[in-house]
Amino acid sequence: MTTIAILGAGVMGSALTFPLADNGHDLRLVGTHLDRQIIDAIRATGVHPGLGRALHTRVRPYQLEEVEAAFDGAEIAVSGVNSFGVAWAGQRLASLLTPGMLVIAIAKGMVARDNGDLRLLPRVLAEQVPPELRSRVSWAAIGGPSIAGEVAARRETCVVFTGDDQAALDRLAAAFRTSWYHVWTSTDLVGVEVCAAMKNCYGLGVGFAEGILDRLGEDGSPDRNHNYEAALFAQAMREIVQMVRLLGGQPETPWGLAGAGDLFVTSTGGRNVRAGRLVGGGLRFSDARARLGGITMEGAAAIQVIGGALPKLTERGLIAPEDFPLLRHLHTVVGRDQPLRMPWSVFFDSDARPRTAPSAAAGADEQG
Repeated sequence: MTTIAILGAGVMGSALTFPLADNGHDLRLVGTHLDRQIIDAIRATGVHPGLGRALHTRVRPYQLEEVEAAFDGAEIAVSGVNSFGVAWAGQRLASLLTPGMLVIAIAKGMVARDNGDLRLLPRVLAEQVPPELRSRVSWAAIGGPSIAGEVAARRETCVVFTGDDQAALDRLAAAFRTSWYHVWTSTDLVGVEVCAAMKNCYGLGVGFAEGILDRLGEDGSPDRNHNYEAALFAQAMREIVQMVRLLGGQPETPWGLAGAGDLFVTSTGGRNVRAGRLVGGGLRFSDARARLGGITMEGAAAIQVIGGALPKLTERGLIAPEDFPLLRHLHTVVGRDQPLRMPWSVFFDSDARPRTAPSAAAGADEQG
C-alpha cells in the first residue's frame, strides 16, 4: 500500500482515486480554495457531486487548510488542478514535497514567454519548487484520452504517463495500473505534452461542424458534417506533428494515444466542442462564451497562448507564415473574436517538413 495525496478535488483528480483505490492505496484528497463545497459534500454523503458517484472509503477528504496533514507521509503527490492553477499548485507543493517523492500532474497546456517561446505545464509546475528540492523529486504527467466520468465508471481507459525518469514512470504506472486503467509510459515529455495542449485547441474547432448544421437549419438531417470534422482532424494532426518536431519531441508520438487518441476523444464532446458549435452556428466567440455562462475552457486558453505565440515565432524565423494555418485561424476566431471563415485552400498542401528551432525547443524542454 502506498500513501498518495491528491491536490485538487475536481472531477479528474477525484476520478483517479478509482484505480488507485482498487489497488488498495491510502488516498488523501485535498480540495483547493475552489473545492470547499465538493469536500463538504464528500464528507457529508461520500458522493463526489461532479462525478455523481460515491468515492471509495479509502479516500479521505481534506480541506485546503488541512493540506499539511494530508501530505504527511505521502510517497506520491498528484497535482489535480487544471491548467489555470498550475503555478499556484507548484507554490503549494513547494512546502509539501520531500526528497524522493513522485509527482504526477493532470493539467494540459502551455504558457508563452514574451518572445513566443512555449513552456510546458509540468515544467511550470516544477519551477515553483526550489531547485535543490526540485532535483530530488521525480516529475511526471498524464496524457492520452481520458474522460473523468468514464474513469470513475471504470470504463476501459488507456493513458500515457510521461516524464524524464523511466524508473519513476514504472513506479507510478504500477501504482495506477489496473485491469481496466491501462498505462503506457514515455520519456518523450515534450511530445506527449505538446499533444495534450494542442488537442484542446483543435477540439474546439471540430465543434464548428455541428454548429454549421444548426445555422443551416439541418441539425436533424441524416447527412451530418463528418467530412468537415475529418478534414479538420487531419489538418490538426499535421500541425500537432509539426509543433512536436519544432519543440524537440519525437515525431512518432502524435500518432499514438497522446496525440490522435486524445484528439479524437476531445473532439467528441465537452465544453470546448460546445463553444465551437455555437461559433459554427454564427456567433462570435465572445457571445458563445457568454452563452455558456463564462465557463472555463482550456481549449480557448490554449488557442490564446499557442496561437498568440505563432506571430512571434514567425518574426524570429522559426516558422514560416504559412505554417499552422488552422491554429492561426482558430486564434483569429477565438483570440481576436472574428467571424469563422475556414481557410480550406491553405490546408494540406503547405510545406510540413520539420524545421529546427533551438531557441523554441530550449524554451519547451528546460526545467529551471
